[in-house]
Amino acid sequence: MPHENKPTVPQAVVVMGVSGCGKSSVGAALADRLRLPFIEGDVLHPETNVAKMAAGIPLTDEDRWPWLTVIGERMADALERGEGIVVSCSALKKIYRDHLRAATGDRLTFVYLEGSRDLLGRRMGARTGHFMPLGLLDSQLATLEVPTGEPGVATVSIDQPVEGIVADALEGLKTEA
Repeated sequence: MPHENKPTVPQAVVVMGVSGCGKSSVGAALADRLRLPFIEGDVLHPETNVAKMAAGIPLTDEDRWPWLTVIGERMADALERGEGIVVSCSALKKIYRDHLRAATGDRLTFVYLEGSRDLLGRRMGARTGHFMPLGLLDSQLATLEVPTGEPGVATVSIDQPVEGIVADALEGLKTEA
């Protein structure tokens, strides 16, 4: 008998939001609960993107397209193999989300991690060893087109422990699937 949280139809899930919202932690925990593989989207950035962000330079659409294409290809490959997958990806603009939807044949759900500027700033300030400086948070917030209300999006508050965020995400995936 399959695990109760394992989807019966393979699905791709993107855990999205601005830097500092917990995409990596929530994505890994969600993948574990769903018994699906997890890909940290940041590791798929070209070195030039990482260098720009580390220098405090916001990425442009032109910088993001190749990265989003690779993420879309990874999800499509998993779905073609009959497997689900969870990926962390900022997916800040609707056009980016639509690109990922198209790559997966619309077999994609987003979990949008929502939090206040103050909470996000505190979280970013507390982490160490990440290439994304706190100074780029405002740039990401300015770029963000909030996906709440788009089809296939579960919005989850990050003002709680990871376990609560994951539980809310699982509940949201049930209603959005």
